[in-house]
Amino acid sequence: MTDSTAPGSTRVHPTLAHGQHSRDVGELRRRLALLGHVTDPDPRDTFGDATCAAVKEFQDARGLDPTGVCDAATWSALVESEHQLGDRLLCLRTPMVRGEDVADLQLRLGTLGFDSGRVDGIFGPATQSAVGEFQRNAGIVFDQVCGPDTVAALRRLEGRAGSSTIASVRERMTVRSTRIDMSDLRVVVGAAHEADLLSGRLAARLSSICGDVALAEGDASLQARTANDFDADLFVGIEFTDSDEIEARFFSVPGFESYGGRALAEAMVRHLPATGLVVARGMRLPILRETRAPAVSLRLGHGLGAPQHRELLVESLVRAISHWRDT
Repeated sequence: MTDSTAPGSTRVHPTLAHGQHSRDVGELRRRLALLGHVTDPDPRDTFGDATCAAVKEFQDARGLDPTGVCDAATWSALVESEHQLGDRLLCLRTPMVRGEDVADLQLRLGTLGFDSGRVDGIFGPATQSAVGEFQRNAGIVFDQVCGPDTVAALRRLEGRAGSSTIASVRERMTVRSTRIDMSDLRVVVGAAHEADLLSGRLAARLSSICGDVALAEGDASLQARTANDFDADLFVGIEFTDSDEIEARFFSVPGFESYGGRALAEAMVRHLPATGLVVARGMRLPILRETRAPAVSLRLGHGLGAPQHRELLVESLVRAISHWRDT
């Protein structure tokens, strides 16, 4: 197993799987137990069946792939689950603060009409600005730091918020009102190692009809950074799995989902070949969370990676993107 570092954390955690024994397994089980998940009986450093099931439960609840393997994304989600709003001061730092408490803050601000950006659990400049605007409106000290006074003011307003965040409304209005010609569209195609051929072919096909197209490789954070630096209008990532199911995944967390990502995922569901179950699914995968543009992570069965399917898939995805642009 390779070591992995959770984003925003200096602690290096090894990837853990069923059958392993180590102190890190003990830490994993302790974190899961604190969140209410039942793990294996003693010894506490054993990664057994119950711990594997608990990891899957946690991953599913956090919008991650329920593999039962504790990888970098799972460690990051576990660390971020430690804090509830009010447990610590939240402010703009380097690296940026991440956590469920940040997501709660963003959701509360957004539904009150203060634009903290997407509910991604990352305290960035937009969240800092929204905290400041809220403080001005609430008549409390303006320092753009979410401390006890800000949390208390937010809690006093519980029940007065809207049903959608301002960032969600803005994205929906932008997608509905903006009609970008295919010739002006900026697209980033992400490639997992085994999907390189299909991703490369899709990028080449889109290059012939779109304004600018880039191919992003590497881990999720690197691909997201490529898309953000490219100022992409949309992102499409491709990977293969042993499942026969086709999943078009878009960013979604409790209280917020990407309208543009969902629309693109649903367009793919309509246009991809019906070789089995084809579904659009809201998730909180790192690539979807960290990419600013509407994004879809497409997971295909290995059988669809065969050369005879490649052109059909490419043309199906081009039609889906064209349909999304016209939505």
